[in-house]
Amino acid sequence: MKAPASIPALTRDDLLAWPKAELHCHLDGSLRIATLLELAQQQGKTYVLPASTVETLETFLHKIDDSETLEAYLDWFRYTLPMMQTPDALRRIAYELAEDNARENVRYLEVRYAPILHTEEGLTLEQVNDAVLEGLRAAEKDFDIRTALIIAGLRDRLESTSMRQAELAVAYQGRGVVAFDLAGGEAGNPPKHHLHAFYYARNHLLNLTIHAGESWGPESIHQALFYCNAHRIGHGITLEQDPALMQYFVDHQIPLEICPTSNVQTHVVESYEAHPLKKYIDAGIPVTINTDNRLFSRTTLTDELWHVYQHCGVDAYQLREVALNGFRYAFLAWEEKQQLLRDILDVFPMPSSPHSPIW
Repeated sequence: MKAPASIPALTRDDLLAWPKAELHCHLDGSLRIATLLELAQQQGKTYVLPASTVETLETFLHKIDDSETLEAYLDWFRYTLPMMQTPDALRRIAYELAEDNARENVRYLEVRYAPILHTEEGLTLEQVNDAVLEGLRAAEKDFDIRTALIIAGLRDRLESTSMRQAELAVAYQGRGVVAFDLAGGEAGNPPKHHLHAFYYARNHLLNLTIHAGESWGPESIHQALFYCNAHRIGHGITLEQDPALMQYFVDHQIPLEICPTSNVQTHVVESYEAHPLKKYIDAGIPVTINTDNRLFSRTTLTDELWHVYQHCGVDAYQLREVALNGFRYAFLAWEEKQQLLRDILDVFPMPSSPHSPIW
């Protein structure tokens, strides 16, 4: 009997070299610290920030790790959103986010945000969205990266607000926007309260992803799937609490957008080691690894994969499949996705396991 091939060991540099896809990244949580400070100075808003230098602001940001709830974590966006109210700022931030991803070999990036949060100083939703798309397109010309935009409704606001965001997403379908999302404080704000916005998006053939099962239980995931018909689930940490629902994810190959560091920071898991993502991988659920918020989590996609490899019991072959899942479950047309996958596999520096499924 032939002995099984040994599982290779990985270094962080190996993961940096891997072609990667990022499916869950918030624009307003992923600014460069230096840019945040510079925009505050340019706009006369230094009073908004708790520190005045890159070094002191970096130190201050470590306090986010003490957030007791998801809602406390979300409160940190009060430092970034005031700087993101002009077209120039939005273009710059979008461009730099794509550039930062490209520099760590992220080949495909889906950026998500709620345009309504950037209308506080008079911009229309369309002006906001145009500026973000302009920044992403400019980065695509300068770097080896493909980008797409996801527009998010806000679960703690009226459904009419989510409906307006859904209408915007549909209006930009085929012009850079690929999906509609629901984000914000989860507990007490169920997905079904935004049912009509998701029906509108779905009825116009738009892809759907929903934050669910992060700080609320599997009922939130259930609603996201069966009331709102989500194609992907953002986080899904509490899925393990409902074995039947978890089996449904396996049977229907519904992907999870896991953000390990963010999950630790918001205390929905106690540690990387306690994260259920390995259980999901072993069960056969498609898991993707993502950053959530590069600024607030002080992370990169390479870092997130490295944390999973070091602390979550995921071996090199499993991690390879997880990395490829980012491409497999991208919100792209089927033919485009298959071509992207073929291009990636041609240059992927690590072979598949002899026991990997062929798909």
